Amino acid sequence: MAGGTGVVGRHTVTAARDAGHDVVVLSRSAGVDVLTGVGLAGALQGVDAVIDVTNTTTLSAAKAIEFFETATRTLLAAEEAAGVGHHVALSIVGIDGIDASYYAGKLAQERAVAAGPVPFTVARAAQFHEFAGQLLSGMRGPVAVMPKLLMRPVAAREVGAHLVRVAAGAAVGRARDLVGPRDEVLADAARRQLAFDGVRRRVLAVRLPGAYGRGLASGSLRGGADALQGEVTFDEWLRSGDHTPA
Repeated sequence: MAGGTGVVGRHTVTAARDAGHDVVVLSRSAGVDVLTGVGLAGALQGVDAVIDVTNTTTLSAAKAIEFFETATRTLLAAEEAAGVGHHVALSIVGIDGIDASYYAGKLAQERAVAAGPVPFTVARAAQFHEFAGQLLSGMRGPVAVMPKLLMRPVAAREVGAHLVRVAAGAAVGRARDLVGPRDEVLADAARRQLAFDGVRRRVLAVRLPGAYGRGLASGSLRGGADALQGEVTFDEWLRSGDHTPA
């Protein structure tokens, strides 16, 4: 499990263990570095499948591409040597026409996985319910500025369970997308979260420039009609134990 300590990673680890799987977490805290390859050979011995939910925080296309290509190629080389039979990569729904900024890195990751030596499945999911809170937590002051984003968010816990089911099956190249049960506007979700948490802050929605901004506002990140649909709505998630106040 690469990235097993992050937002979706911890839910994936829990889902895998609940399903009876033995789990190896590939993280620097465990002495494993997916960028340099340190510790990978030993950690992957006897592993049947690797789920990769590693992430980086950047809006630079160059930095995102470098991170995801490096991590993917390092993982795949180690997996091939260890005889791993299935590589599962988490990606994002609707990004095909948004080859810019962070999404350029995710598309580069998908290409690297497809070109690699290990049987693979790319599992795309919509933005997590946790996304609005992540942005809010990174901002200070009385005003929070959100990109104009039409989305269909899904609970990270449901994404984790989905990834485990995908990894337990055969490599299929591309799994069905996973989206949430309702359309949302990011700024509206942020306002509802702040109100729920009892925080008085103003939220402004701003359309970002360029291909990235157009893609966020276009609605393509809501996924298609054939996507699998999660059950937990954003407001239900707010009332759950998975929600951490912004």
